[in-house]
Amino acid sequence: MFSSKLFLTSAAFIAAVLAVPTELVPRTTSISATLNVCENLDNPTNCVAIPIVSDQCIDFSGGLSFLDNGVSSATVPGGFICTFFDQSNCADGDAVVLAPGSWNFFKVPGPSGSVNFNDMASSVSCSPA
Repeated sequence: MFSSKLFLTSAAFIAAVLAVPTELVPRTTSISATLNVCENLDNPTNCVAIPIVSDQCIDFSGGLSFLDNGVSSATVPGGFICTFFDQSNCADGDAVVLAPGSWNFFKVPGPSGSVNFNDMASSVSCSPA
């Protein structure tokens, strides 16, 4: 008799503990969007995936110096618009704004039609579309 009361009490306690609501924690993703940029259009062996940080200027210097005035193609991920600048520090000058997709820099959209921006980019900045 004692053991059945102990069993029922233990079962009731466990059920009560399990029934207590817990705080839901939203999931976060650790995968960031990347901008894929290549140096040579005919043989794109020098390519790099650059993690996108919204509205941050990325200079093609240091480890990316091979891209400075050398970008021939890029793939802009969905949900972003990337602006490539012909000056470092995303400074004023010539620039092209690219929507999501794969782009050949010999023919990218400019203010009045297609332009050749091959081997001209020195920096880039991406923003949410």
